[in-house]
Amino acid sequence: MRKLVVFNNITLDGYFTGTDGDFGWAHGGAPDPEFDAFVAANASGDGQLLFGRKTYDMMAGYWPSPLAAEQSPEVARGMNEMPKVVFSRTMRQASWRNTTVAAGDLAETVRRMKREPGPDIVILGSGSIVAQLAAAGLIDEYQVVVNPVVLGGGRTMFEGVAGPLGLALTGSHTFPTGKVFLSYSAAG
Repeated sequence: MRKLVVFNNITLDGYFTGTDGDFGWAHGGAPDPEFDAFVAANASGDGQLLFGRKTYDMMAGYWPSPLAAEQSPEVARGMNEMPKVVFSRTMRQASWRNTTVAAGDLAETVRRMKREPGPDIVILGSGSIVAQLAAAGLIDEYQVVVNPVVLGGGRTMFEGVAGPLGLALTGSHTFPTGKVFLSYSAAG
């Protein structure tokens, strides 16, 4: 069975996006070649990306651009080549290559995807998708990069999750700039 993994940047106070939807804070700070190599290695892996509409639109507006190819060529190549699924009730046709639009029941569609052969599925951003799939018990692993910044407000990945989620730490790594990668598996 395919694994469903969440990968998100969060702030020290637990937000994955600011109140206005901004997450520029995740890309600021001092240069960190070690973190850049980590991100490039993740993007070059074998996987299928899963997005909600807002995150998809943002990613589709950047990664296929010449600026992305110039600033982060390895990541851009990986993001553009990986197969993608975007969940949307209103989108009829995707603008980014290698993208399938899904409009059906989120949890049932993801259950079916997990049973199909193929690479692991990775959710980037997409807080409402994360919260719904977490509540349905479909996420196998949570990977977060805690950034040394406090926003004081914003959205968490788990907005709307009614009960506690038991997680087990499976890995961690601290980068020179103070970013900390944490990996948790779903307990149970």
